[in-house]
Amino acid sequence: MEKKSLEKELKENVYPGRGIVIGKSPDGKNAVTAYFIMGRSENSRNRVFAEDGEGIRTKAFDESKVEDPSLIIYAPVRVRGIDTIVTNGDQTDTVYDYMEKGWSFEQALGLREFEPDAPNYTPRISGILRVNKGSFDFAMSILKSHNGDPSGCDRFTYHYENPPAGEGYFIHTYMGDGDPLPSYEGDPTPVDVLDDIDEYTDMIWSSLNEDNKVSLFVRYIDIETGEYKTRIVNKNK
Repeated sequence: MEKKSLEKELKENVYPGRGIVIGKSPDGKNAVTAYFIMGRSENSRNRVFAEDGEGIRTKAFDESKVEDPSLIIYAPVRVRGIDTIVTNGDQTDTVYDYMEKGWSFEQALGLREFEPDAPNYTPRISGILRVNKGSFDFAMSILKSHNGDPSGCDRFTYHYENPPAGEGYFIHTYMGDGDPLPSYEGDPTPVDVLDDIDEYTDMIWSSLNEDNKVSLFVRYIDIETGEYKTRIVNKNK
């Protein structure tokens, strides 16, 4: 599949929902990941990202306006040794906890399925980056209802070994706005990555729909040392 412009992909979709990008910087020095959330309802928009140890958590911006925290408050990013787990829900904890027991990323996600938010049945999207003394590989997963039918769950896992410099892969929850919201279709989309974390953060944030964007997390991990840089942008301040 031909590599696409992430900026264009985002600008042409008013509501991609939640999205994950994983890839390698053009100079080959950094493993890169980004995760963003969007919202249409007041409950969904009432959130911020906050650092939590080596990872992050979503938090209510205004506690008095929280209606249902079950699908909006979770840890999108957790770090387990050389692994960085990034997901759009509390399956982050499932992956972390069961990998501690010796399970694989894919096996752990076998315990989960799409979100129980009828009629959307929002896909669960997940990624894991493994950076270890000069080597880098990653995997991405999407769990979705079968063409909107919640009686079946379609499970897709993609593994990328030694990914090329300057290339990332992008998955998100929705193909666009709608009622119900149309689930993501197809394989992860190859997209461009930039060397500079601030430039990449600014590009992603400015490309997301102004009305619907809520928060953005970006991390660059040095492939040789494992040291990382993080950027967090919140619309609510």
